[in-house]
Amino acid sequence: MERKRSILGWIGVSITVIFSSIWAYWGAFENFHEGWYSTSIWENLFMFFFQYMLFTIIFVLLALIILKWKKIGLIVHLLAGVFCIFFFSGASFSVLGLLIVIPFAIMGLIYYFGEPYPLKWAYRLIIFVPLIIILVITIPQGIKVSKRIDTGDFGISIVEGNEVTLAWAPRGPGWPDRGVSWEEAQDICKHLSEDGLSIMENEQNIWHLPTIDEAVRSMMLHGENSKGVWYAEKEQAVYEKTPDKESPLWDVHSKVIYYWTADTSIQDEKQAYIIVYDGGVYDKRKIDHYSYLSFRAVKEVQNP
Repeated sequence: MERKRSILGWIGVSITVIFSSIWAYWGAFENFHEGWYSTSIWENLFMFFFQYMLFTIIFVLLALIILKWKKIGLIVHLLAGVFCIFFFSGASFSVLGLLIVIPFAIMGLIYYFGEPYPLKWAYRLIIFVPLIIILVITIPQGIKVSKRIDTGDFGISIVEGNEVTLAWAPRGPGWPDRGVSWEEAQDICKHLSEDGLSIMENEQNIWHLPTIDEAVRSMMLHGENSKGVWYAEKEQAVYEKTPDKESPLWDVHSKVIYYWTADTSIQDEKQAYIIVYDGGVYDKRKIDHYSYLSFRAVKEVQNP
């Protein structure tokens, strides 16, 4: 009987380690992909622990509690699942159900009837496996982010090289620090004034969204062109150096990590292509409106 309880207990430990590690892996990368943009180190750390590491912490704490106090731990597991159902009511079943609620309930029952021996190794695995994953990812990613160039210049940027030279709009209506749909971005570009600071009543048609090719060829890393090339037939962007979220094209301290391009998806006219700060190109619905998806208008540079 003890052997069965031990096996059941180690099944619970294995589930905890697997799910906490998955969330640790996802959270560590996402923290530096879409997060870590604040000028305050404390705000960045707060988001790291309570947004990107939250489920890793929860899975670990629940396991530690139920290993110490069986009945209390079981109740806490079930309450955590119920809370998540209401708190994340808009999430898909594949995320909310399969990765959060169902694992909470199953683990609570497994730990309640199981008892992993020796306990000290159960504690060690539950704590240190996700911790090692977090450290392995966050240390190099943190070093990478710390090297981003931030000039603090939000005016018009003339970006040249790789067979394309464009003026990129200054901070304002042509480079908003908020999410907009593709249609809204197109409309703003049409009415944008010459200096890029005002929206005119009549169409000016001076500025436009960059094409995929223009955006890819303009991507930069540490002040140098990334030598990007867009292969339309493969729908693939290839770079000599992977670009990053830094000046002059991106605002290091903005939530925005995607820009709309002018090109409509070849598979679906209701979708348009976006470019990520790291150079990736994907298609999104034109009506999508997220805080991290915006645009930056461009215009041709007039020769003297």
